[in-house]
Amino acid sequence: MTQPRLVDDVPNVFPPTLREVMLRPFWIGMLAVALAVAGIFAWLGQWQLGNAIDTDPPPAGMTEELRPLGEVVAPGDYLAEPLVGQQVEVTGSFVPGDFRVISSRFDQEEPGFWVAGQFRVDPSTAGVTDPTSLAVAVGFTGSRAEADAAASALDEEAPQDVTLTGRLISDEGALPPPSDGDPQELTRMSPPALLSGWTDAAGIDVYRPYLTSSEPLGGLGEIHSPAPSELSSVNWLNIFYAIEWAVFAGFAVYMWYRLTRDAWEKEVEELTGGDEPEPARP
Repeated sequence: MTQPRLVDDVPNVFPPTLREVMLRPFWIGMLAVALAVAGIFAWLGQWQLGNAIDTDPPPAGMTEELRPLGEVVAPGDYLAEPLVGQQVEVTGSFVPGDFRVISSRFDQEEPGFWVAGQFRVDPSTAGVTDPTSLAVAVGFTGSRAEADAAASALDEEAPQDVTLTGRLISDEGALPPPSDGDPQELTRMSPPALLSGWTDAAGIDVYRPYLTSSEPLGGLGEIHSPAPSELSSVNWLNIFYAIEWAVFAGFAVYMWYRLTRDAWEKEVEELTGGDEPEPARP
C-alpha cells in the first residue's frame, strides 16, 4: 500500500528575484548591447549639440558691405546661408531678347510682377574665364501690361556695359505652371527656370542665386529688398534633435529593463501557477 506523501517531503521552489534574472549571462549580454546602442545615440546627441551653437558667427551688418560678386559666390555654387541678401556689385551687359515677366510677386505687401533678364557678366570683374550669366530682377510693377511693355522695351534695347548693385538671393526653386494656365508662366524667381527660356545660353556657366537690382530699369519701380535679419548663433532645431537622441538613449536602456522584467514575470508565473509575483526585492 502506497504511503501518503507528507507535505514536508515536497521540495520548496522559490521563484527568482528580478535582480537574479538581471544577473544571468544572457541578460547581461543584452544590457551590453543596450548600452552600446545608448552610447551611439548619446554620441549623435553630442554631435548635434556641438553643431547647434555657432562659435564663429558672421559679423553684424556683413551683408550691407558692398562686395564684388566674384568674392561672394562662384558660378554653379549654392549661396551660403550667411551670405543670403549680401549686397554685391557686378559689371556686364544684358542679353537682348531674354527678359521675362515673373508673376506672383509681392513688394511691401502689394501684389505685382517682376521683370528679369540674363546679365552676361564681365569676366575681368567677376573672376571668371568662361562666358557666365547672372539672372537679374530689374524692377517691379503692379500691372501686368506695364511688365510686358517693359520686358519688350528692354529686349529691344538691352542695357550694355553697365555696373549693377543689389542683393544676392538664393534660387526660389521652379514650380510647374497651373494646368489651366499659360505653360510659359513663371511664378518663381529661379535661374534654372529662366535658363531654359534664354535664347543665347549655349555653353555658358550660370550663377545659382539671382540679383535684385537696386536701380530699376525699363521704367519699372524699385524692388524693395530690405536687409536680412541677423542670424542667431543658436540653432534650436539641432538642440531639439540632440534632446531626441538623449531620449532614444534612455529608451534603449529602458527597453532592456522592460524585457528583463517581462521574462522574470513570466518565469514567476510558471512557478507559482499564475499567482501575482511579489514586488521585486533588491
